[in-house]
Amino acid sequence: MNRPRIHILHENDDWLPPFHAALEAAGLPYVNWSLAGGSIDLAAEPPEGVFWSRLSASAHTRGHVYAKEYARALFRWLEAAGRRVVNGSNVVEFEVSKAAQYAALAAAGFDVPHTIFVVGSDGLKSRARELPAPFITKHNQGGKGLGVRRFDSYEEFDTYVEGPDFEEPTDGITLLQEYVQSAAPFITRAEFVGGQFVYAVRVDTSGGSFELCPAEACAVPEQASRQGLAPATCDLPASPTGAASAPLFMKRNDITASHPLIVRLRDFLAAEGIEVAGVEFFETVDGRLIPYDINTNTNYNPDVESATSNAGATSVAEFLGRELASRYTAVSA
Repeated sequence: MNRPRIHILHENDDWLPPFHAALEAAGLPYVNWSLAGGSIDLAAEPPEGVFWSRLSASAHTRGHVYAKEYARALFRWLEAAGRRVVNGSNVVEFEVSKAAQYAALAAAGFDVPHTIFVVGSDGLKSRARELPAPFITKHNQGGKGLGVRRFDSYEEFDTYVEGPDFEEPTDGITLLQEYVQSAAPFITRAEFVGGQFVYAVRVDTSGGSFELCPAEACAVPEQASRQGLAPATCDLPASPTGAASAPLFMKRNDITASHPLIVRLRDFLAAEGIEVAGVEFFETVDGRLIPYDINTNTNYNPDVESATSNAGATSVAEFLGRELASRYTAVSA
């Protein structure tokens, strides 16, 4: 008989150590299952256990171009056999499509950036003129700041689209989006595990960083930041010359579970079946609170994790442990 365990469905080993440590500390059995490639006998019985999806929208940037297709088939197979999949097949589309995120958020009444979805490149120049300049672009299947650029004029954008620097999205879909000025150079990332708010993190964007992944493995040298890119729809003024370096990630103690936006986001995630996620939002100069990204393969910053008694990785391990225990008895490491 298969031993019930937690199966981590992923495609990037570098992001796993904090979760391995938390699961081991909790005495929970686990195994890694790579989404980078593989095969499934659809007539076979899946192994026993709880399956946790860490499918990443940026998988193709690591050479795993078929990860989302493998995940779609794998999750359906697991679910058809009655297996518990956390962030399963109903959540895949949120991870790999920002357009899907914006549509769902808007339908739920959230203030989202004005966004135009363009397939291919033929309609980009004409549709861009429906937005006031400056505006930004981003890839529909994003992560890592893919395709995120600011354009101050239509002529500048035309040159980009027609030139060699144009970044072709992996799914062929480019998003044109309004450029909104934030009240201060930071965004906030709210972490949720098992339907509950864990904590919020302030992410400093004053240096113009385009990659907001909080994991230690995501860190890039400051000089590697690509000029002309914005990480989201934030206004990113340069840091003052000689200014002291502040932590990129800091816990926001003023954002709690009772904050109106957090309550709404918690209810939204529950309605969509999204169980583990980091939702990024920013606050604008005119008082808008705008969620702009839902990360269902959320990572946690090690500095923030070490400074809180309510660590995200520990919360994930506890949640997965409860799910495993609710389905199988006498589960031990």
